[in-house]
Amino acid sequence: FIVGLGLGDEKDITVRGLECVRSCSSLFLEYYTSVLGADKNRLEEFYGIPITVADRNLVELNAESIYKNAKTTNVGFLVVGDPLCATTHVDLMLRARNEE
Repeated sequence: FIVGLGLGDEKDITVRGLECVRSCSSLFLEYYTSVLGADKNRLEEFYGIPITVADRNLVELNAESIYKNAKTTNVGFLVVGDPLCATTHVDLMLRARNEE
């Protein structure tokens, strides 16, 4: 799942987004294109799942490590605001879809 978190804090996520997040066994937080009003610890406490912060290098150069387990378990990629605004996020989605 690629989930938009809203622009404020951990409670700005949609109900559907929260359901997706809580179904995941691993979460990655893209935290370099925008800033959320809540840190990683607050997100983990609210969502109940450990989160890996995904910096630019991880997302752009090692994206496979984000989606490699998505065939067997739910993986979430959390983005502040609109999750498909950045071309990097669209690229991540397309690469995951094309994975065999």
